[in-house]
Amino acid sequence: MDSSGDEAAAAAGAAGTKKKPTVAAKGKAAGKGKAAGSKASASAKESSLLKQKSPAEFFAENKNIAGFDNPGKSLYTTMRELVENALDSAESISELPDIEITIEEITKSKFNTMIGLVDRERVDEALYDDFESEKAREKRLAKEARFQETQAKNAALGKKVKEAPAVRGKGRGEAAFFKVTCKDNGRGMPHDDIPNMLGRVLSGTKYGLRQTRGKFGLGAKMALIWSKMSTGLPIEIRSSMKGQNYVSFCRLDIDIHKNVPHVHLHEKRENKTHWHGAEIQVIIEGNWTTHRSKILHYMRQMAVITPYAQFLFRFLSDAADKSLTIKFARRTDVMPPVPLQTKHHPSAVDLLLIKRLIAETTKQNLLQFLQHEFVNISKSHAERLIGEMGPDFSPKMTVKSLTSQQLVRIHQLFRQAKFDDPSGNCLSPAGEYNLRLGIIKELHPDMVATHASSPQVFEGHPFIVEAGISIGGKDVKQGINVFRFANRIPLLFEQGADVITRTAAKRINWNSYKINQHQDKIGVFVSIVSTKIPFKGTGKEYIGDDITEISSAVKSALKQCCLQLKSKIVKKLQARERQDRKRNLNRYIPDVARAILETLVEVADESSPKRPRYDKEDEELLEKINSQEVTEMTFKDCLTQHVEQVDYEMALDYAMQSGVSEEPREAIYLSSLEGSYKFVDFQSPVFVFRFIP
Repeated sequence: MDSSGDEAAAAAGAAGTKKKPTVAAKGKAAGKGKAAGSKASASAKESSLLKQKSPAEFFAENKNIAGFDNPGKSLYTTMRELVENALDSAESISELPDIEITIEEITKSKFNTMIGLVDRERVDEALYDDFESEKAREKRLAKEARFQETQAKNAALGKKVKEAPAVRGKGRGEAAFFKVTCKDNGRGMPHDDIPNMLGRVLSGTKYGLRQTRGKFGLGAKMALIWSKMSTGLPIEIRSSMKGQNYVSFCRLDIDIHKNVPHVHLHEKRENKTHWHGAEIQVIIEGNWTTHRSKILHYMRQMAVITPYAQFLFRFLSDAADKSLTIKFARRTDVMPPVPLQTKHHPSAVDLLLIKRLIAETTKQNLLQFLQHEFVNISKSHAERLIGEMGPDFSPKMTVKSLTSQQLVRIHQLFRQAKFDDPSGNCLSPAGEYNLRLGIIKELHPDMVATHASSPQVFEGHPFIVEAGISIGGKDVKQGINVFRFANRIPLLFEQGADVITRTAAKRINWNSYKINQHQDKIGVFVSIVSTKIPFKGTGKEYIGDDITEISSAVKSALKQCCLQLKSKIVKKLQARERQDRKRNLNRYIPDVARAILETLVEVADESSPKRPRYDKEDEELLEKINSQEVTEMTFKDCLTQHVEQVDYEMALDYAMQSGVSEEPREAIYLSSLEGSYKFVDFQSPVFVFRFIP
């Protein structure tokens, strides 16, 4: 039986028993209905209006996709973006990077003083998020008392005593502010370009097809947006280019809605020290406590992948015990080559890119366009492609006259035709030499092996994988410790989904290489460089595990390192076995020498007339025994020499079998030359030879 029908009927009956409304009531209701209808129509009209958002406004509302998820992550991302911009700036002019990073803690009262705000005492305590009621306070104190009692019992029984848990508020707590300053010795910025370079989102110098640390033209601009959102304070920039006798000073913020810089002050100042580079200072809300380890870990990994750079990191706080200064010293002055801008590979372009290249090209006809705007298309290859396009195409036809249908035909042919893979000449990997030096400098491992793959390709983009594996070292936990780099940038977040982590954890059989993945301290270092790193998301946190070419290259590079380590580990185990065998033999030498001497003494003392005749040498030995010219110590010395000789011969035989024909070597590091010299570096995986004419 349907109960809903009965309920509806009952409701209708109840409504029928009510009095009919009067005329005045009808008029009043009609007036209300018209007003409600006009409001609804106005609201609908307003919602149907076409609106636009500037790039700055979009990223301000979606700051998490650029790595500004929360105050702690924002502090980390701000520092990271400034450091990477500083490295790019110094490397672009082949200057050894010298970078200073300072994070200064600013208390709320100090921040209020900076902006001219007077502190006020609380009037209504219950209004605040960190308010604790009397009942909650009693409950907390009782919990702390029980914890202290338990700890006292554990201490009396000799058990481990735990630290008291930190008291956490239920809400956001007190806001913390930080002044982040990054100073470099790089190229600097042209005076007139500073406002647009730092105050206009999606504008920059890294949009060409080349290997760069940056990708989206955000960087310091997102730090500026976060500063405007959290503190409202502008950023300050000091910059000077080589040979300039002035320093550009600029104080600016950004107009979020218009995506244009709002300049407070822009002037030229005297450059007395002839300094060149850039110094950017920004005040933001942050959280040092939650992301302290990430920031320091990032700096350490950056020192690994760029051993030719010098970093000075400072954290300043009013509490002296919280302040710290860490210097990551330069280990080498050999820098990777500056990455070159390259042209697009035909298999990696889309229809929009083809249209843009046609609009920007200076070539007149189709044959020249194909030859000069793409890599790996020679003149003969271009002629064959044009012949394949059909009768509507000719080598001499004007490229600007191509129709939309013809452009689609070119795009389809590019996707179907066969082209040579692009070379890796445009890439700038760290190099095995620098990677090995960085690992040794920061981790001090017992063993290290490195390998660099040859250039490979995915979707028409070249990439190189460099890998290193270390065993042992300081501040390294037991098990697999993964250090990931993309275009020489340390990747710290989203590690579990990354292709490098998954390959190291699931696709390498460590036991087959004499490595215990649970007990040994294993450092896995993988650096991928490419003109297009397939990051997952704009935060540039990890590389997806869904690209077969990259996954296979990472696995192959790690296996090559494991093979090198296996050879070293086997040699080390064999050397240890020889030492154990030698130690055991030496342990029994005194007993054996004593037994031999006692036996010979008994033989020498025999006075029987039927005493067997001995050889002349034996007779001489027995006489020396009687005269005590040969003693127990004599036998000990002879046996010791015999063991040493056997050990040496076995080691020599092993060295001949394994192809080792050189004496043990000792690492020697030469200090860099002072002054400026013109030189040429000849690099190999294990050394760099510098020729100074």
